[in-house]
Amino acid sequence: MPIPRPIPAVDVETLEKQLVDEKLLIMLRKKLQEIGFDGNACMPGQYNGLLCPSCKGGDSEEKSLSLHITEDGSAAVWTCFRAKCGWKGTTRAYADVRSTFETMSKITRIKQATRIITEESLGLEPLCNELLAYFAERMISGETLRRNAVLQKRTGNQIVIAFTYRRNGELVSCKYRDITKKFWQEADTEKIFYGLDDIKEASDIIIVEGEMDKLAMEEAGFKNCVSVPDGAPPKVSNKALPSEEEDTKYKYLWNCKDYTAKASRIILATDGDPPGQALAEELARRLGRERCWRVKWPKKNDSESFKDANEVLMYMGPDALREVIENAELYPIRGLFNFKDYFDEIDDYYHQSLGFELGVSTGWRALNELYNVVPGELTIVTGVPNSGKSEWIDALLCNINHSVGWKFALCSMENKVREHARKLLEKHIRKPFFDVRYGESVERMSVEELEQGKKWLSDSFSLIRCENDCLPSINWVLDLARIAVLRHGVNGLVIDPYNELDHQRPPNQTETEYVSQMLTKIKRFAQHHGCHVWFVAHPRQLHNWIGGPPNMYDISGSAHFINKCDNGIVIHRNRDPEAGPVDLVQVCVRKVRNKVIGTIGDAYLSYNRVTGEYSDIDAAALIKKHRA
Repeated sequence: MPIPRPIPAVDVETLEKQLVDEKLLIMLRKKLQEIGFDGNACMPGQYNGLLCPSCKGGDSEEKSLSLHITEDGSAAVWTCFRAKCGWKGTTRAYADVRSTFETMSKITRIKQATRIITEESLGLEPLCNELLAYFAERMISGETLRRNAVLQKRTGNQIVIAFTYRRNGELVSCKYRDITKKFWQEADTEKIFYGLDDIKEASDIIIVEGEMDKLAMEEAGFKNCVSVPDGAPPKVSNKALPSEEEDTKYKYLWNCKDYTAKASRIILATDGDPPGQALAEELARRLGRERCWRVKWPKKNDSESFKDANEVLMYMGPDALREVIENAELYPIRGLFNFKDYFDEIDDYYHQSLGFELGVSTGWRALNELYNVVPGELTIVTGVPNSGKSEWIDALLCNINHSVGWKFALCSMENKVREHARKLLEKHIRKPFFDVRYGESVERMSVEELEQGKKWLSDSFSLIRCENDCLPSINWVLDLARIAVLRHGVNGLVIDPYNELDHQRPPNQTETEYVSQMLTKIKRFAQHHGCHVWFVAHPRQLHNWIGGPPNMYDISGSAHFINKCDNGIVIHRNRDPEAGPVDLVQVCVRKVRNKVIGTIGDAYLSYNRVTGEYSDIDAAALIKKHRA
């Protein structure tokens, strides 16, 4: 049976203004039936809960769509509140169907309350025994129902539940629910929280999604609880927070702001489904995340949790519901965390189950005591020209690839592609690319070895190269590196060298400020993608250089190179035959931020000019032998 429209106690002139134009209503209902609605079941001036023609209510056939017909019967608007649907639309008696948010918002614009209603004018009466039994099945006592003035209303041949919305004890609005969970509200009444008087002087308040949940909270001992009047949105809005005048969907918050403003702690106990989570986020945006808390509903079984407060009360009892509220957690604020948010990660770190968090071996015994490669860190590498910085990094990448299979993105702007390929292949195959000059009498790699090596290059490395005449910017490099991480699973990035990048900066920005900002971008990229970055930076011109390794503070541009990096390494090759073997390479580890993976010190390697390989040596014995 259709539910008759409630007739407020007003004068004859007002009644005449509210009469429905039957012709318009007939035309509108015909359009609604063409769309898929049961137009005859919907009365003007009411919000009607229906089965959505678009999603059919999902597997549970939930009546998730709310349809409203205007007072004069000329237009209708609807919204499906299922998270996987969210269908919205409008239609008019003399217009086409439209699914636009703009039209809907105009038609459903919330007006200031113009009606004065009373229990008598609405025909409300005490709950019958049948409805008292219905509530008892849901663990809601008669005492709680009486204190919250839950009443009933006879409409046609059925009796529906009437949730009375009050401020200072006076009736402001009324929301109805039948036994099939169909809801509608009195038209042209002010939107406020259900149970508003219960939070009048409360410093802690609880906000739930439905009136039944408000009553359930009281059974668990929490009277300082209110329910929203309109349910939850299908998803969080991606638009900026509207002004008070334009925030029609959440008008009840603004109408009750004098009550919520006094609260120092607001527990958002909305439903556990996606719309409920979206409602919690929308409430937190408006109330202030800094004073909001959220609940975690207990597990129902291995795959799902309880949905709301009334479910917990029914199946687990008031003590369990009380425990849920008492264990509410701070609402997350972007950028603000607690150590407990990372306990799982800390446990994995302790048990060494994260993978490479203790560092990947460099492949050289002597260097492993000083430096290991950790995902998400930044290593600055410097050294005088021709000291072998790039050669050493290439050898390091080959070692890591051979031992753990890492892949790398190479932004090596001083190397031609063919030359870089030659250097990497020689280290990988351990044979010279050519048999002339540096190749001496060593057998060069065969064609078959070359073909296998080319496949290894293709599988292990991505190239970041700027083919234009202009210099690449750091943003350009990092954007492509990000793609390489996502597309090719890259674990490491080499930027070689700093002075080949475009360093244009605003006139009012110093080079020191620019370098600091640039290194911050690189570190964020490394941390976010778990990608180790090696950044080669040349030292400034050394006027009084006497042949020793330079200092990290000698890097051209800024002291931030050593201040902001995780690891700082100087590569130095002996150039004086009288001082020692010319193939002796000194790896000077000058900074290690994390003591777990290394420490400051020097390691010595032997450089094979033919293949470009570096190998462990007993440096002291080698120097002693050379001097002898």
